[in-house]
Amino acid sequence: MPNKTTILPGTVHELPTDLHKALATDSAALDLWNGLTPLARNEWICWTIFPKKAETRAEHVERVLSQLKEGDRRPCCWMGCIHRTDKALSPSIKGILSKRAKKL
Repeated sequence: MPNKTTILPGTVHELPTDLHKALATDSAALDLWNGLTPLARNEWICWTIFPKKAETRAEHVERVLSQLKEGDRRPCCWMGCIHRTDKALSPSIKGILSKRAKKL
């Protein structure tokens, strides 16, 4: 069991500094974070680093804390980490990514 200052990692992504700092300052959110599976933590990390704009990313960091405390174990309405290499992308995720690529 991790101690009160340990912040457990995800599976693919490194814990970003901004999310690390936010979790370190919120003991309730940290306890919930450390109770998640490594894969669930990875989903939160990926969801946090996915936005391009700094203000959107900051909102995601804050939402990680609030959503954990509301009982969410994974990001709501998130397609999942596309960076995992241990499983193939589903057809629905491929479709979403294809639509996004066309917009760029």
